[in-house]
Amino acid sequence: MFRLDISKLNCRRATSHLLALGALAIGALAFTAPASATPLFPLITTQPAPMVQAAPEDDQGSAAELPARLRRQIVSYPTREAPGTVVIDTPNTYLYYVLGGGQAIRYGIGVGREGFTWSGVQSVTKKAEWPDWTPPPEMIARQPYLPRYMAGGPGNPLGARAMYLGGTVYRIHGTNAPATIGTHVSSGCIRLTNADVSDLYSRVNVGTRVIVMPMTDRRADNAGDKRS
Repeated sequence: MFRLDISKLNCRRATSHLLALGALAIGALAFTAPASATPLFPLITTQPAPMVQAAPEDDQGSAAELPARLRRQIVSYPTREAPGTVVIDTPNTYLYYVLGGGQAIRYGIGVGREGFTWSGVQSVTKKAEWPDWTPPPEMIARQPYLPRYMAGGPGNPLGARAMYLGGTVYRIHGTNAPATIGTHVSSGCIRLTNADVSDLYSRVNVGTRVIVMPMTDRRADNAGDKRS
């Protein structure tokens, strides 16, 4: 007579369940990605945008409001000076960049106030973009409230560009006060709008000859007004 052994049947079922669970565990291990594997959907990260310094044309809108005679323009300028020479017409507040063929680019400038003008021939010995400003001792003595040092930038009085003249303390530089163009206001430096000084800077090289005319050599205000 056949007799069913319930205990053995229960044992076989338990064993079967254990084997099934073991197979599932092995399968799960087989499909688990290693820790070093690249995730299927990596996290997307963004880098902060780089800081961008203000462009030299920041005061271009103000420059556009200058009187017509002080705006950058090509004019008739007969001269024996070689192309590339810079001529500072101090009394008429003009700077000429000689092109040759009887022409020059004329820029409106600000020059030294009474008692601070000078004249002579120098050359550009150094060029700087967004220059730092260290007022010379004689300027500090006159104006002790001035900073001893100011880093370059849009708020710096030297503006966007500077061209240093010989071994003097004088420079041709930009300005953050374009309303002073056409006036006698500085301590001897020659100032242009930031847009104009950037244009001149791109044309002038170290070694460029710079002629600064004296106040007594006054020319007619309409000299060089004839446009090409």
